[in-house]
Amino acid sequence: MSSDGTVGRGSEASPGPPDTATCVGVVELVTEYLEDALEPDVRARFEAHLDDCEECEVYLEQMRATIVAAGRVDVEHVAPATLDRLVAAYRSAVRARRNPGANGV
Repeated sequence: MSSDGTVGRGSEASPGPPDTATCVGVVELVTEYLEDALEPDVRARFEAHLDDCEECEVYLEQMRATIVAAGRVDVEHVAPATLDRLVAAYRSAVRARRNPGANGV
């Protein structure tokens, strides 16, 4: 939520914790939301944004559908090269999240 209390839709990520009142903030917090890991006040702001933003509600439903579909993938049937690329992509995303200002290496 912006300093004047209005709900805005951010188009750029800013330093600091994600703002649950923006679409960018929702995207950044969706995993924690789905894992029920948000603090109650953050969860309430997240859900308030969803009530006012159809696009974010659709995004959340797409994420839920992706989780269901991915849960059906048997890792034994994934090609080793594909599995290696997925692990590398995951590790790169984790590094980027921990160091948002650093260049990916």
